[in-house]
Amino acid sequence: MSTEEPPLSRAERRRLTEQRILEAARRLFGELGYDRTTIRSIAKEAKVDPALVMQYFGNKENLFRQVVRLDAAGSTAESGDPLIAQLMSGLGVKLAGMPAPSLAMLRSMLTHPDTAAKMRETFDHQIKQVSAVVEGEDADLRAALLMMAYLGVVVGKHLLELEPLRDTRPERIVELLDPCFRTLTDPAP
Repeated sequence: MSTEEPPLSRAERRRLTEQRILEAARRLFGELGYDRTTIRSIAKEAKVDPALVMQYFGNKENLFRQVVRLDAAGSTAESGDPLIAQLMSGLGVKLAGMPAPSLAMLRSMLTHPDTAAKMRETFDHQIKQVSAVVEGEDADLRAALLMMAYLGVVVGKHLLELEPLRDTRPERIVELLDPCFRTLTDPAP
């Protein structure tokens, strides 16, 4: 009885190579951002020829699009859950750790026009969702302030690695932000 596994088909080898390239790109885009990541560095990380990366994905832009996937559904509040609980829960999760594609998006949004457009579209959508729940005077403004405070804390912790944010438990950060977020969702006169 032979213990050798049958050789992989050409399609299976291609799929595995493509997966290695995507994983390498995900790591490098996450660590370096769009501008500082090159096709050569991705190929080296994936242990393939740069021409193979181009053959599979066409160019760096297409590869980046494949790697970076925003889960807009994950930001949608479930019906019945209060907005503040959803925001705080999501913030706690993001502070605990973020996937490489999300970090890549954050790193690249200020230097890459297409990424900036995607992020603007995502935040516009989230602001509209939050503003529909917040209601009242200045609902759009208050929703935008909420989402940008949220973004700022995540960027400060994960990208800038600001010491107070980096060294504080996510639960404590959420606890301290809770009153601020509550004020923006229901500003009593």
